Formats: sequence, structure tokens, C-alpha cells
Amino acid sequence: MKKKEMNGNEGRNGKDGQSPSHDAHSGEEPERLLPPRGDYQTLLSFQKAEVVYDITFRFAHKFLAYNDRTIDQMIQAARSGKKNILEGSKAALTSKETEIKLTNVARASLEELLDDYRDYLRARDLAIWDKDSKEALYVRGLGRRKPQTYEVYRAFVETRPAEVVANIAICLIHQTNYLLDQQLHRLEQDFVEQGGLRERMTRVRLQYRSGGKP
Repeated sequence: MKKKEMNGNEGRNGKDGQSPSHDAHSGEEPERLLPPRGDYQTLLSFQKAEVVYDITFRFAHKFLAYNDRTIDQMIQAARSGKKNILEGSKAALTSKETEIKLTNVARASLEELLDDYRDYLRARDLAIWDKDSKEALYVRGLGRRKPQTYEVYRAFVETRPAEVVANIAICLIHQTNYLLDQQLHRLEQDFVEQGGLRERMTRVRLQYRSGGKP
């Protein structure tokens, strides 16, 4: 999916890159049967999801009791968010439907993780930052650095109390979910306009029969 405001990587992860019907004498590029596969590591949503995983792994082991089942739940939700973005991007080569499904799974997993962080803060009477608070705005500024890696946040995650680390994670999850919403919107739009692999196979066959080369 690709989108200008997302550094050329969000919103069109594995875009089909399709052209109008080919005319053998028009000089236009014929439609490709298999679209170029996006590089998931350049997706800003994947980068942020990976940071969320790295923060969550450290948070769960540092601030939760060793026998708390929430540790595994939070880490698995963070892992699912990251891995399903990766798998969705790879699936884009052959199946737009699978890409949409896996991106939705990633979105749902991160929403579950978001609720776990909120539960942690609420149950302990700790503050949840307002989205326009100076703290949240500062983290939002860190979120504009590219590429997004754990190193951007390491000094804060490894020196601040649980309340601050949880709120940083919440801010990052909101950012990631926003990007995934944009990806899903564009994926669904592309699917409606261009169809999936079966439709492309039909168009490529028609191009071949009319004298074009797929």
C-alpha cells in the first residue's frame, strides 16, 4: 500500500500497479499478472508495530508479576499486530483478499493490546494522557522520526516508571492503528476498482488473445 503522506509506503502495501486495457499498438505497458510485492520493512505501520512489540516485551517483564497471565497475552497481541502486517504485505503478491484479512487481524490485535495498557493504568489509578497533553504531543513528535525503531524510545522506556512507559505505548498504538486504518481503506478501494488475482488472470488472458503480451 502506498500513500504520499506516509513516505511512499503506507496506504498501498503491494499496489497492483495496473494499467488500462492494453492496445498492442498503443505503446502502453500491459497489465502484469502478479503485481510487485511491497517491502513490509519500509511500511511505517510495520516499523511502529515492531516498536510497540519491543516496548511491550520489556514492559510486561519489568512491571508485571512473573506469574501474571497478562504478560503472555500482551506480548502475543503485540506480536500478532506486527506479524500480521508482515504476512499481509507478503500475501499481497497473490491475494488482495488475504492482505485485507491479515491487516484487519493486525488492527484487532493492537486494539486488544491498547485495552490491556488502559486496564493497567486504570486499575492502579494511574493517569492516562490526554491526546493533546504536552507528554502525548512530545511522543507524537518522536513518532515523526524516520525510520521508526526502538532506539528512538529506548532512553524513555528503560528509565521512566510504568505509568510513562504505558502511555508511550498507548500513543504509539494509536499512531499504528491510524496508519492501518488508512491501509485498509486503500486496500479495499483497490480491490473494488481492480479486483483480485482471478480478475487479473482474466484480463491478462484477454490481452494475450488480442495481441498484447502480459
